[in-house]
Amino acid sequence: MSEFLQGPWLTIIGIGDNGLESLTPEAQSVVWQAETLVIGERLDAVIDGSSLPSLKRILTWGAGFRETLAEILKLRGTPVTVLATGDPMHFGIGATLRRYVASEEMFVLPSPSAFSLAAARLGWPLQSVTQISLHGRPLSFLNRHVLPRARILALTSDASTVQAAAVLLAERGFGASVLHVLEHMGGARERLLRMMALEMAETRPKISDFNTLAIDCAQDGPLLAPVPGLPDEAFRHDGQLTKREIRAATLAQLAPFPNALLWDVGAGCGSIAIEWMRAGMGTKAIAIEAKPERLMMIRQNADTLGVPDLEIVEGEAPTALVGLKVPDVVFIGGGITGEGLFETCWQALGPGGLLVANAVTIEGEARLAELRGIWGGELTRIQVARAAPVGRYCGWKSLMPVTMWTVVKGEGV
Repeated sequence: MSEFLQGPWLTIIGIGDNGLESLTPEAQSVVWQAETLVIGERLDAVIDGSSLPSLKRILTWGAGFRETLAEILKLRGTPVTVLATGDPMHFGIGATLRRYVASEEMFVLPSPSAFSLAAARLGWPLQSVTQISLHGRPLSFLNRHVLPRARILALTSDASTVQAAAVLLAERGFGASVLHVLEHMGGARERLLRMMALEMAETRPKISDFNTLAIDCAQDGPLLAPVPGLPDEAFRHDGQLTKREIRAATLAQLAPFPNALLWDVGAGCGSIAIEWMRAGMGTKAIAIEAKPERLMMIRQNADTLGVPDLEIVEGEAPTALVGLKVPDVVFIGGGITGEGLFETCWQALGPGGLLVANAVTIEGEARLAELRGIWGGELTRIQVARAAPVGRYCGWKSLMPVTMWTVVKGEGV
């Protein structure tokens, strides 16, 4: 057995704003035993002036993540200590390094996270608060969580994140939301700045780059609920949109579950993939669409509705499906009669994988009936009518009926 498998060689220590003084005796002893110390850019000021042990090597993430990661992995088997802020496993470098290093090779000593410290300062029950990171991530991640009466704690990149969030909230109709900017929590320079979003957007007060943002959302802002079935008007589209009622029923059949990957084949404006990801739980999606003008709509809708990490693939299925990550669930929103489309999607699914296909044409419905005869599954026909003006009165205007096929792939097929 190689040396590094006999015990952890990589130690990750959470540190507070007051530097090495925040560490327990156990954590301090680990720092002093390290042969290599890895320090984040934010920690340069925190440990400035601290007495550090004689080290073989000091690395910083300033050289670039991949470059520094490569250097760390070259040192596998020798004592390496990474200093991080707060809890390294909560949106921190520990969670990132875990993708490259086995858990038995790591030893993590956390400090209280920024979320815990902020909740304690504000008196917010942490289990009732949305916790996100905007550090190094698109601000549009915030959009999905902005809801009336919601409370949000967000890690930030710097002061500009707070200012941009204030502008976003004001533009979304949440200008009355109260922003709490918690600077240097636990350190000598700790400060709490409290201001309404609209006021902050207009006055742009001076804010420390080392901060955590807490948002107490206004009660009267517009509601875009996290449950499936957003209003059709929430999406930019060219008419190729799975209508609200059908979309809600389709998402119920797709049944999002933790960390599952969806293929949305023939995504149109991306409504199904976007609502799948808005379900949360780490759900991921790939939207496959052939028309360039719709690709732009998908990206805009994904940003507006808070899922900028939606993966978008340009191309005609089934050719565009080759080489994509293996899906857990596939949705075919159109083109089920296309040659090889179903076969390619079915082959990509593993045992237990789910496929849902919708059709609005007679030919598409016939194809679904044919496939059900071969593979089984459930056929459902949905008819929706909406009230619309008829002269001085009101009558029912029917949408096109939709036939939905839902099937689970069995073992050995």
